[in-house]
Amino acid sequence: MRFNGIKAITVKQDYLKHDGWEEITTKFPVNMKASLDSGQPLAFHSVYNIDGSIAHVSYVTGRGAIELEYVEGAPSTVLHYKYHGDYTASSAKKEIMRRFGLGDNMAEVYKNISTDSHIKSAIERHYGLRVTHNEPWETTLCFVISQFNNIKRIKGIVRNLINAYGPEMDTGDRLTRLFPDAETLSKASIADLRTAGTGFRAKYIKNRASACAEGFDLDGVRSMDYGEAKSYLMDMDGVGDKVADCILLMGYKQWSAFPIDVWVKRSMEKLYFNSRKKSIEDIHEFADGRWGDYAGYAQQYLFHNARKAGLR
Repeated sequence: MRFNGIKAITVKQDYLKHDGWEEITTKFPVNMKASLDSGQPLAFHSVYNIDGSIAHVSYVTGRGAIELEYVEGAPSTVLHYKYHGDYTASSAKKEIMRRFGLGDNMAEVYKNISTDSHIKSAIERHYGLRVTHNEPWETTLCFVISQFNNIKRIKGIVRNLINAYGPEMDTGDRLTRLFPDAETLSKASIADLRTAGTGFRAKYIKNRASACAEGFDLDGVRSMDYGEAKSYLMDMDGVGDKVADCILLMGYKQWSAFPIDVWVKRSMEKLYFNSRKKSIEDIHEFADGRWGDYAGYAQQYLFHNARKAGLR
């Protein structure tokens, strides 16, 4: 199978699912490892293990826990899942489909972002990578923590906050903690938040949690256009251009958002501006002109490709 000239690699699912596991079949192959390893919110609190040829992924939400299994090695069209907490088989499937963009029309995405050899190369290397669609509060918290930070340290901080403030849930074979809500974190002191390793970000976490608990309307952002939504989010203390775009892209599926961090800035300057230094505004204008409503998808492929290549 080919989409816009890119060959889709699939793996035959020749193992039997375990009792109690449900199955999802996707139209377009998904590269779960790349999606989880590309600096998106799930990367900050999911658990990823490989047992032989089978990959196992688990993550928590505010309402329960999700487990996934699939054959590791190439993009797959079949996933198996198990759910815990306030989920049914149907609602858990909807959560997974939404979260991992399994309903995204990747043929259309690739058609719109495959504008040059740089993007085409990134697609070939990371074929099936999805832009995830996470809960707005979860996304806001994760990206406030991400400021001046690396993925390993972000994961540690998020895990510390879940362990300290997430409500307990019995999965049947163990206790786990769910993702903490804004109201719970709003009641924590800045000093207590710092014990989770948040550092200077503790005051921003406290302020954001308090604002959301007191009525800052994260749900209302869904009805705003990109420009209005970005301005609204940047009114929050501790949310700048890059964090606002991350929240819009991965919390609201605003694909026109184009987050620019050091990796993306270096990559864009090297690949599209002959290594000339460019302002954030210049790069935004270029991305909007080249990829338009699909700029966020292009960004995620460029970002992941730059990190994997160790671009300097």
